Amino acid sequence: MPNIKIFAGNSHPELAQRIAQRLGTEPSKVVLKKFANQETCVEIGESVRGEDVYILQSGCGEVNDHLMELLIMIHACKIASAERVTAVIPCYPYARQDKKDKSRAPISAKLVANMLSVAGADHIITMDLHASQIQGFFDIPVDNLYAEPAVLKWIKENIQNWRDCTIVSPDAGGAKRVVSIADRLNVNFALIHKERAIANEVERMTLVGDVTNRTAIIVDDMADTCGTVVKAAEKLREAGAKCVYAVMTHGVFSGPALNRLMESCIEAIVVSNTIPQHEKIARCPKIQVVDVSSIIGESIRRTHNGESVSYLFGNVPL
Repeated sequence: MPNIKIFAGNSHPELAQRIAQRLGTEPSKVVLKKFANQETCVEIGESVRGEDVYILQSGCGEVNDHLMELLIMIHACKIASAERVTAVIPCYPYARQDKKDKSRAPISAKLVANMLSVAGADHIITMDLHASQIQGFFDIPVDNLYAEPAVLKWIKENIQNWRDCTIVSPDAGGAKRVVSIADRLNVNFALIHKERAIANEVERMTLVGDVTNRTAIIVDDMADTCGTVVKAAEKLREAGAKCVYAVMTHGVFSGPALNRLMESCIEAIVVSNTIPQHEKIARCPKIQVVDVSSIIGESIRRTHNGESVSYLFGNVPL
């Protein structure tokens, strides 16, 4: 493909390799290292003058280091006369800090948006933002892709009685996502209302909907400490669900998450590869991974060629 360069940060080189492979190219040369005082050093290894540059960096692992890497790579390409610089961020960092939920709370997702714009990004490609309003934090184009088509494909291929299932949202915020999937599968949906006492700790849960003698599939955008999803699964089994699956776009799995999953009644937790999962799968065999590199790769190809990206909102490219 002419005039296209794909650079990968340290967060997820495997995904960058898969995307480049789909586009019939190789990731471009870049050296990422740290000075003795822990400052990030970026050396772009080939000319980007007049090129269409895509920089892939996911908001996972050492989030702050990876974010700084991304900002410096964008800046380096911009001042090296790249025609356009697109930041491809499969998992957007600080996405959950998207509003002032209490006095003196920062809106960090907006700060990250400002930093990306100031660094020189012309366009953002991301996947399943925690809140789609985050697109409004930018004054540059943002394509928020969905893992939904890949999730639907997995459900139809791996859950035998999927026509007899109920799609469940573990909180009110995810209701829209769940209704969309339930409509496309033509099945029922349910909702769990939760109240938190402190962040990352769930206090009380109430199920709205019927899951008696049905397969329950919990759908959410992110699995972090997995406290919510494990408690939701217990609630669903108490309410008479035959078995419980969980489907999450971003598998962060921090802290006690893997132990909680292994001890839970969840049959399998399905996540996309927006975040690397090899080490976590070794520790928790319940984790299954859906590949979204085809969706991201196709969005890059369409963006480069000036084609519409909206086809990808409902279809998995071949």
